[in-house]
Amino acid sequence: MDSPVLSPLLVVAGPTGTGKSHLALSLAREFRGEIVNCDSLQLYRYLDIGTSKPPPRDRLAIPHHLFDLLNPAEVYNAGDYAAAARPVLNEIAARGALPIVAGGTGFYLRTLLQGLAEGPRRSDNLRHRLERLEARHAGRLHRLLWRLDPETAARMHPNDRNKLVRALEICLLARRPASQVFSVGSKPLEGFRILKLGLDPPRPLLHARIAERTIGMFESGLLDEVRHLLASGIPASAKAFESIGYKECLAALEGRISAAEAVELTTIASRQYAKRQLTWFRKEPGMIWLKHFGDSPQAVAEARLHLSGWL
Repeated sequence: MDSPVLSPLLVVAGPTGTGKSHLALSLAREFRGEIVNCDSLQLYRYLDIGTSKPPPRDRLAIPHHLFDLLNPAEVYNAGDYAAAARPVLNEIAARGALPIVAGGTGFYLRTLLQGLAEGPRRSDNLRHRLERLEARHAGRLHRLLWRLDPETAARMHPNDRNKLVRALEICLLARRPASQVFSVGSKPLEGFRILKLGLDPPRPLLHARIAERTIGMFESGLLDEVRHLLASGIPASAKAFESIGYKECLAALEGRISAAEAVELTTIASRQYAKRQLTWFRKEPGMIWLKHFGDSPQAVAEARLHLSGWL
């Protein structure tokens, strides 16, 4: 029996600030590609400056998918993303184009490619109790998760309250670690053969670029972007305002820190996030690492070589 013909799928991944969008766009132009967003924040409308969303001219030149889907107050998860992205990949492949999944949200990528087993249903009562516990004792949820599920806790930031609450909800309702719940019953992506390219430029250069990019965001009006969102009726408690850059801007606008402190804290948090992203992606099987920024001629040339040979 003949094996089914698999459509090609390219992944461009890596830490924040490494130039994933630039590399994906360069390859899309040359290999008839269409870009599929895999950045959890670029899914949100109106969050443009702080998410380094591709500019309109690029999105008009090459088809871009899964951008500006959500309002800033909406909550979205990896399962929602995979359910939305998989049909898009199939549609692109059916047109004979190359789907290029680009972004730095590792859990979204893994869920898209490997699937995600369905966990216990949401319990609002349990969630409220967990949130009250964290409000009384900051850091308590992360410590509790370390006891119940150290594998999942190691992947989560102690301040990521939403993910911590969901992980603990799964552990407590399923009566076993969330990592075990999600290790069985998932359905991998079918119909594609996948090439994964990861960007990993030298760490000192990445830190310098993150600092430069952060300053550029604030100079381009990130504070005004947040001010406008608040004025339009988006509550300060919105999910989007929990993200790096936006929460620092919110603190500055509320007078809790200065604008200069907001820049510094955003830079530090972005560096820490980049480190966590790299740790995650190093565990992604089959990743081919390019030791350059995505906007460098070297990265484009190496990626072109890998992709043309693979196709």
